[in-house]
Amino acid sequence: MTAPITQDVLTLPRKLPEGPVNLIGLTRAGLREALIAAGTPEKQAKMRVGQIWQWIYHWGVRDFAAMTNLAKDYRAMLAETFVISLPEVVTRQVSDDGTRKYLVRIAGGHEVEVVYIPEEDRGTLCISSQVGCTLTCSFCHTGTQKLVRNLTPAEIVGQVMLARDDLGEWPEPGTGTGEAGPRLLSNIVLMGMGEPLYNFENVRDAMKIVMDPEGISLSRRRITLSTSGVVPEIARTAEEIGCLLAVSFHATTDEVRDRLVPINKRWNIETLLGALRDYPRLSNSERITFEYVMLKGVNDSDADAKRLVKLIEGIPAKINLIPFNEWPGAPYERSDRQRIKAFADIIYKAGYASPIRTPRGEDIMAACGQLKSATERARKSRAEIAAEAGLG
Repeated sequence: MTAPITQDVLTLPRKLPEGPVNLIGLTRAGLREALIAAGTPEKQAKMRVGQIWQWIYHWGVRDFAAMTNLAKDYRAMLAETFVISLPEVVTRQVSDDGTRKYLVRIAGGHEVEVVYIPEEDRGTLCISSQVGCTLTCSFCHTGTQKLVRNLTPAEIVGQVMLARDDLGEWPEPGTGTGEAGPRLLSNIVLMGMGEPLYNFENVRDAMKIVMDPEGISLSRRRITLSTSGVVPEIARTAEEIGCLLAVSFHATTDEVRDRLVPINKRWNIETLLGALRDYPRLSNSERITFEYVMLKGVNDSDADAKRLVKLIEGIPAKINLIPFNEWPGAPYERSDRQRIKAFADIIYKAGYASPIRTPRGEDIMAACGQLKSATERARKSRAEIAAEAGLG
């Protein structure tokens, strides 16, 4: 039997904690089961789920006593049995360009980074799916931090909720919500710390909560999941999440991509592109975004641009060109501006959008590829991680 692709052995907590259960991160089905286990009659459970769901995810309420359409004795039972708990914001930095970076502490004292990027027509939140990363992409600062564990659905959804707290974006009762008006947090990208498809189930459940129309209510077209190329999970992402897909591509030959994105040694460019060709059809998405970091003298030649165009032929696509965001000890340099523009022109003339991403939040190390928690955990063996998770 083939070993599972996801790394659930690294997810904490593995079992329900002693004491009150956190309602954040439970799916509707999970919330229903928890309420019934706490004594809610099965005939009432669906209604109670809908009421509590709206209070938590639509209004942003954390106090059961404020859930005024529930009876007082039922609210008291909820307060005794459950909690509504988010990760802790340790630090909040604001860049000169308005980008916000949050250092967030989760269970076990681990930390991840979350970035909010304001733009004229949108506000994008870059969220993390793992503490550290297992992929060791050589151009990525996050990749120098070893994987500690996966994030739970509560910890993933919690990043969205704490950002909405900071932005003051929970609606006041009676004001209407959802897509009815301008939203400061209008888009989510799973491009923070970690490889989302190595934590598939938790990411899927978290995104289902975010997309639920009676809560945070972001459509699947406002969510982009970025993968380095975990091929067996790509079709599953289309079928079970259906969000937009971005691929950390970064090279046009296996020789170079093996060095930049080591997962390529397991699923090479040809295999990856084969999986990507079906994604727009399976997910009803418009196109796939190919992320391409521009590294001076490594992957930025005219020949690379022409190979890239040939490789993606037939795939509805956009190419995001990312000027390399340098970090202490980085082994690469950013391509010159004129070189990036020449590369973009070749792609554009072939019929593909080729925007050059404007670096954001560089002064607070919040730009793409720069995220790394400030109190990095020491390396642990798999056995040590399993023991910490209560599996040893």
